[in-house]
Amino acid sequence: MSAADLRVALLTREYPPDIYGGAGVHVEYLARELERLVALEVHCFGEPRAAAEVRGAYQSWSAISGKAPHLAALRTLSVDLQMAAAVEGVRLVHTHTWYANFAGHLAKLMYGIPHVMTSHSLEPLRPWKAEQLGGGYAVSCFCEKTAIESADRVIAVSAGMRADILRAYPAVDPARVQVIYNGIDTNEYQPTEARDVLQRHGIDPGQPSAVFVGRITRQKGVVHLLQAAEHFDPSIQLVLCAGAPDTPEIGAEVAALVGKLQQRRRGVIWISEMLPRPDIIQLLSAATVFVCPSIYEPFGIVNVEAMGCGAAVVASAVGGIPEVVVDRETGFLVRYDADAAGNPRAPEVFAQDFARRVNQVALDPELAGRFGRAGRARAVEKFSWTSIARQTADLYAELVEESSAARAT
Repeated sequence: MSAADLRVALLTREYPPDIYGGAGVHVEYLARELERLVALEVHCFGEPRAAAEVRGAYQSWSAISGKAPHLAALRTLSVDLQMAAAVEGVRLVHTHTWYANFAGHLAKLMYGIPHVMTSHSLEPLRPWKAEQLGGGYAVSCFCEKTAIESADRVIAVSAGMRADILRAYPAVDPARVQVIYNGIDTNEYQPTEARDVLQRHGIDPGQPSAVFVGRITRQKGVVHLLQAAEHFDPSIQLVLCAGAPDTPEIGAEVAALVGKLQQRRRGVIWISEMLPRPDIIQLLSAATVFVCPSIYEPFGIVNVEAMGCGAAVVASAVGGIPEVVVDRETGFLVRYDADAAGNPRAPEVFAQDFARRVNQVALDPELAGRFGRAGRARAVEKFSWTSIARQTADLYAELVEESSAARAT
């Protein structure tokens, strides 16, 4: 089957320039590589894009207005309906996150085409999302469950994620769940000697630094990091590149904790705005250690980005992170013992254990350098977008051929 014959629609909430999370980064780079392998068209949320591959960008129906949290879920469904109507004629749909999963499910039903969905996270394992969506959380769970149980293939971004899918959705046939990792562009995410971003934000390049990059959400464990920072060596700077809080409440909670920490010690730098990618690369390149205290992380692409920039990593041993960060080779993994809600059973123990590993790396330049070099080598060897896109395109071809054969019989 030629690339021209394999017309695929990629359905996503996030697409450049509107990228705010790891799933959006994944879609951006996957689409760039897939364009070389299939006849790709992208359908996304938001304002029209100039990019040639974007065939549709959709906004929610204006009739669904209001600030009630559950209305956000209904606005999402209004976009899904538009997407499903727009993809008639393609041979396969590939969706990302619950925001677009339902559109892919409808397209499968209406047009009899295969539906592939990449599972970047699972709604049942993110109960804190009810804080953000209210009753809309039940809608997001419904959309994901409906799509994942009927999709022709579910791509899990790690083996840990595959296991989570099969536990959360026992009706899913294990044969339909395939692991294809996330990736990064290691030509872009590589060490740089530039330091102007550090100067702009008051970061001392002469002192060790622990850098966090991520959204302010329960999932990313920012609160636990701030508790751990109480035990950091006084010489270690904590650089929080953290914004876009899920809710005003968690935003206020993090602000209060940062304020208290800044009163107790020096070297706490909070960058709340969303920085452009070159600035992030500079922060990662200058980090003595990158910190990832996530309580739930199906893959953790930010760890690969940090490794690509030559940073040692200290991360919680959850989800797919142990498939990315090799304990005692590219960094340290910290055991995370969670309760049913995903919170640490012993928060202070986790905070102290996390801080102990950060101190160990940050105060030993030789160890940090060794971890960083090994991490860079692993990122280049294991997480190439070229390989990931080829695996994905091969999957498309297999499913389209199976679908064509079924129709012919």
